[in-house]
Amino acid sequence: MTRYVVTGAAGFIGSNLIKGLNARGITDVIAVDDLTQGDKFRNLVDLSMADYVDAADFYTRFAAGHYGRVEAVFHEGACSDTMESNGQYMMANNYTLSCGLFDSCQRQRVRLLYASSAATYGGSSVFREEPANEAPLNVYGYSKLLFDQRLRREVGLGFEQANAQTVGFRYFNVYGPREQHKGRMASVAFHQYHQFKNEGQVRLFGEYGGYAPGEQERDFVFIDDVVAVNLWFLDHPEARGLFNLGTGRAQPFNDIALAVVNARRAQGQPVLTLAEAVAADAITYTPFPDALRGKYQCHTQADLTALRAAGCDHAFADVQTGVTRYMQALALAGA
Repeated sequence: MTRYVVTGAAGFIGSNLIKGLNARGITDVIAVDDLTQGDKFRNLVDLSMADYVDAADFYTRFAAGHYGRVEAVFHEGACSDTMESNGQYMMANNYTLSCGLFDSCQRQRVRLLYASSAATYGGSSVFREEPANEAPLNVYGYSKLLFDQRLRREVGLGFEQANAQTVGFRYFNVYGPREQHKGRMASVAFHQYHQFKNEGQVRLFGEYGGYAPGEQERDFVFIDDVVAVNLWFLDHPEARGLFNLGTGRAQPFNDIALAVVNARRAQGQPVLTLAEAVAADAITYTPFPDALRGKYQCHTQADLTALRAAGCDHAFADVQTGVTRYMQALALAGA
């Protein structure tokens, strides 16, 4: 039986990847995580897997070949808190650990599909997988970039010299089920769902960076699409390199808020326009926080040229479609 490893397995993307593997009938999965935050176990309850291994034990055992033949490692484990200021902690978790895992995969000829981040682009206005466009604004983005750079140096710009398929995904703004444990780092869609449920309104940042209130924009990508692209690469072992994983379309935060409001309004009520939602105080704006000035991306939009050139023609959900599906899932879960 073919065996797979998912690190960060109890996390947002990791648990959804196991769900995606299970949907294919794949259950020989080694789930790796650190359950110090115990409530993350809820993301694993409905999943089928062969084993759970604590992250403190896994990497050394894997390097020693303890798990036998592994087909592929989906490496999602990381500290993803963009506000984390402890650089030593961030680099140990996101860079040093990943380097050791990569070396182990190379020695054993195990395929590695790992999480990079759009945070590697930082303040850039061009979101193409090229060094000239990489300017992270925080140590999280730098930790991800440094690992990308190491792989480029060791196995070529397109990872073409790697002993086995190696793929890095620069995730843009991912949202969807199984992110409830992330606290303030959960998506805006998750927070706005609860704001509207509890207060009858959602709040967005006001004017900043030359953008009108709520008009700062990101490339918001639904978790099901992230899983689908990961699994496409699993099906195409010849494809390797760094790839953006977003929709290729920037949409304003106002679009997210409006989709949340309309999805949460009582059945039978008319769909509101943005102006109507603002007039009804269903969407409100707060001053942009000083703590984020100079550290905030006002616009992101994945350039999908490389992804399409690799042959992946996956069609991504837009905000209205993805957020509506997410709101339905949260409501069904009684969140």
